Amino acid sequence: MPVVVQARSGRSGLVRVLRFGAEAVVTCGVLLLLLVVQQLWWTNQLARAEAGEQVTVLEREWEGEWGISPSRPSGDGSPDGASEGASEESSEGSSAGGASPLPSPSGGGSGGGGAASSSSSAPPAATPPSSGSAFAVLRIPRIGLTVPVARGISRSKVLDKGYVGHYPGTAAPGQVGNVALAGHRNTHGEPFRYVNRLRKGDEITLRTREGTYTYLVDKILSVTSPRDTGVIRPVPRSIVKPSYGCSEAGSYLTLTTCTPEFTSRYRLIVWATLRR
Repeated sequence: MPVVVQARSGRSGLVRVLRFGAEAVVTCGVLLLLLVVQQLWWTNQLARAEAGEQVTVLEREWEGEWGISPSRPSGDGSPDGASEGASEESSEGSSAGGASPLPSPSGGGSGGGGAASSSSSAPPAATPPSSGSAFAVLRIPRIGLTVPVARGISRSKVLDKGYVGHYPGTAAPGQVGNVALAGHRNTHGEPFRYVNRLRKGDEITLRTREGTYTYLVDKILSVTSPRDTGVIRPVPRSIVKPSYGCSEAGSYLTLTTCTPEFTSRYRLIVWATLRR
């Protein structure tokens, strides 16, 4: 009899262990599923809502306060803070999750201006715009995209809010040079989810306080290295695949994002040229 009781006790213990293991596996599965839902659905809902609200705020400000809607470039073509410092972005922006934008180009900041007058009647210097502040609205009709553009490529301050980020040191919309932008391909609003569908000649507009600038898609580099900083230089050309890019000064727009989807292994590049 003691042997029988001991056997039954052993089987009972094994059943409890198996039951506990099964419950742990199910719990982990549910938690993993919730995490996937949170990343692939909930972050998109939150980011899209915030980005859409920011677009509304910007356009109401531009149209309401002045009573006009910018429709053409202004004479100087330079929104404030076009070449913000890269130091704040270098640590966080270089590994931006689903977007994982290219690092900021070295030495990309603009040179200092001339000395200001010391006259007592001169207005005080303006406070430099902060990283993360939205200053433009990007529209790509081909993929139904309308999204705010903010200064910098910080993950927390820009990309994870569903915004598109403006690389520090690159040109302002409408200027000669290269307006380089980064955006998430997946999660957090995923504004650049479908940029792979763009084709030569497609319109891309950037609207700022100063005006609306229309660019036409010219070239697409479907795969390149995350370290290919040549693609966001003033005259963009890949340093990994030199046959891709531009060869003379002009007014360019560059979109960068990750590829393939749901990875950050490579980068997808779209180049467009300002329509004159």
